Amino acid sequence: MVTSLPVDQTLAHQLIEIVATLAFALSGLLEAARKKLDAVGVVVVAGLAAFGGGTMRDILLDRRPFFWMQHASWLWGLLALCALAMLFLRSRHFEVTERAMQWPDAIGLGLFSASGTQIALQMQMPAIVAVMMGVITAVFGGVLRDIVCNEIPSAFRDHRPYAICAFLGTWILVAAPWLGLSESVALIAAAATVTLLRGVALITGYQLPAWNSGRPNPP
Repeated sequence: MVTSLPVDQTLAHQLIEIVATLAFALSGLLEAARKKLDAVGVVVVAGLAAFGGGTMRDILLDRRPFFWMQHASWLWGLLALCALAMLFLRSRHFEVTERAMQWPDAIGLGLFSASGTQIALQMQMPAIVAVMMGVITAVFGGVLRDIVCNEIPSAFRDHRPYAICAFLGTWILVAAPWLGLSESVALIAAAATVTLLRGVALITGYQLPAWNSGRPNPP
């Protein structure tokens, strides 16, 4: 049975999902622009990046309606964002914007993973399932974005910790009852921890060990 959230926590969830959705929509928009897709392609790729992870979470948890159907205004916001980008974004902006977007993306990673985990915990899912729902919420949209753009998903080839940051940080929500944290505090702490872990990886350039197949890397 789904446990309803208090009003303040519901508003916190909505705010978190809005900010995270915006960050991931921008990442999809940039990728579509670099691939020189048409208007339909830009909207589809941006939508997949923004809504794909949360939609997969809702499918797996059997939540209806999907989160973006509850907030149809988000769809209008996505269309407006894509229209403005196609009017004003030029190729010379891509490199600068891509670097700058690493930080909003890190924030989106933290917010979406924490939100997805808490939703699963509210539905009384086992701890490991709840954490994986958080990871899926945060990562799956980017995977869909890259697949549609005919790329190996960056979450699988970046080597800098990404999904692992979400996996590690969201355990704070699971441990919240033992740590004496309220749900709101635990949500913020988990999101901040995931973002911090990703930020450290970006700043230091730390990379996970690469698969050693015994063959030289392709040029």
